[in-house]
Amino acid sequence: MAALDRPPLTILLAGPRGFCAGVDRAIRIVERALEEHGPPVYVRHEIVHNRHVVEELERKGAVFVDELDQVPDDGLVVFSAHGVPKSVPAEARRRRLLHVDATCPLVSKVHREVERHHAAGRTVLLVGHAGHPEVEGTMGQVPEGSVILIETVEDAERVAPPDPCRLAWSTQTTLSVTDTAAIVAVLQRRFPGIEGPRGEDICYATTNRQRAVAAIAPEVQLFLVVGAANSSNSRRLVERALEAGCPRARLIADAAAIDWAELAGVRRIGLTAGASAPEILVEGVIEACRGRFAVTVEERRLVEERVTFKPPPIPRRPEPVISRSDG
Repeated sequence: MAALDRPPLTILLAGPRGFCAGVDRAIRIVERALEEHGPPVYVRHEIVHNRHVVEELERKGAVFVDELDQVPDDGLVVFSAHGVPKSVPAEARRRRLLHVDATCPLVSKVHREVERHHAAGRTVLLVGHAGHPEVEGTMGQVPEGSVILIETVEDAERVAPPDPCRLAWSTQTTLSVTDTAAIVAVLQRRFPGIEGPRGEDICYATTNRQRAVAAIAPEVQLFLVVGAANSSNSRRLVERALEAGCPRARLIADAAAIDWAELAGVRRIGLTAGASAPEILVEGVIEACRGRFAVTVEERRLVEERVTFKPPPIPRRPEPVISRSDG
C-alpha cells in the first residue's frame, strides 16, 4: 500500500510498560549462569511468562523442565521469578544440586510475611488466582491449611476461617488493583481485626502499568496489550483498559496475532506490554502498523521506574583437592 493511501493511525504508547525489575533480574540470572557454566542450564518452569523470552534463552542453551527429577545430578537449576514452594529448594539441597533462586524480591517479601503471620498463629487469607505458580509458591511456604485462597468477592463473603480473631491477608503481586481493593474491603468488613501487609503486596510495576493504561483508555478506540495468555499481569491490563473506558481491548502475543479486521475504521489505539514482555515485541507491533497505516506514535509516560534488583552470585562446585606425595 502506497504511503499516501494509508489511513492515519495514532498509537498512544503507555509508559511504563514491559519488563519490570524482577523479570529483568530473573533473565539476567539465567544468562549469567549460561556465561559462567556454559549450557545446559536447567530452569524449573518458564523463567517468566513469555514464550519469546523462553525461546531466546533456549537458543542460548537453557533447558526448561517441569520438575527437578528432570535435572541431572551434576546440573545447575534456576527457579523461576514466580517463586517456588519450600519443598523445591529442599529437594535441590537433598540431591546436592547447584541451584539459584530467581524469585522476584517482591514475591519473596510476600513469602516472608506469610511465614511471619503463620508463626504468630494467624491463618492467612491470600488473594490470588488458583493454579498460578506465584500462588502455589506462596502457599508452599507454610504447612498445608495455613493459607486459604480467596479469588473473588464472593469467596471473601463466604470464607469461614478456623479462628476469625486470628487472621491476616496477603495478595499475589500481579493482581488488578481495583479488584483486589474490593476483595480486601469485604475481608476488613467481615473481620475488623484482620492484619494486612506492612507494605503493598501488589508490586509497583503492576500498579504503574495499570495506571498508565487507565490514563489512556478513555482516549482510544482499541487497546492492544502485548503479553502471554498465561501472564496474570498482562491479562489484568486488558481488564483495566475496559474498566477505564476503552470499548475494546485485546491481549496479543506479538504482531502476528493482530486481527487487522478489528482495526478497520480505528484511528486511535492504545499500546502497552505486560511486565514479562520485551520491548522488541512492542516495536514489532508498531512496525506492523506502519505497513498498513500512516502511524503517529505518542508516548504517555506516567512515571519513571528506577527500581533495580541485584542478581545473586551463581554457585559453583568446589574444585577437587589434588594432593601430592613426596618422593
